[in-house]
Amino acid sequence: MRNDTLPAFQRFIDELRAIWSRESDTQRRMELGRDALRALVADPDLQAHSKTWPSTEGLKNLLLHTDEEHGFIVNAVVREPGRTGSVHDHADAWTAYGVCDGLEYLERYDRFDDRSRPDHAEIRRVSTTIGRAGVVDLVAPWAVHAEQGGGGRSAAVILRSQKLVGRVLQHRYDEKAGTVKLGSGPTQIPYELTAS
Repeated sequence: MRNDTLPAFQRFIDELRAIWSRESDTQRRMELGRDALRALVADPDLQAHSKTWPSTEGLKNLLLHTDEEHGFIVNAVVREPGRTGSVHDHADAWTAYGVCDGLEYLERYDRFDDRSRPDHAEIRRVSTTIGRAGVVDLVAPWAVHAEQGGGGRSAAVILRSQKLVGRVLQHRYDEKAGTVKLGSGPTQIPYELTAS
């Protein structure tokens, strides 16, 4: 990383690297990573910094860090007011999603069809959590979920247990139509969190 990396973000990456070095179980890594992410997204310096991040509308993520040694990825997303997010899963990856600015609605869905048709899925929303700065949602592999924008701009940091884009296709669901499609994840836009 650069010498002028935002100190809170550098501490977060250092902590993740220590977790990945001492823990071999992916779920345990991500549970500890969730706790580290909770501290990061509650940090006032990161929260202030996030107000300057560019919009990621149009199925984009800011790519903040790719850890070549341990394989985890850190992204950020910036939603415009009232943005409607897609219902999706992250295939076989664990994901921790932490809101650092604004308000979002974190939705969870159950899938209850027999999965016999590759283009058909019956899902139902089972919960909605209000995500404010400091709230982190840990999403298990294959869990169907969505993040919806609130009344104002919002920003979040995302920890992924592994690289998805360019490696694996993810499911995208349409609850009303009862359909599911495979697709690539968001376009990755390299972005550095610098203190200056």
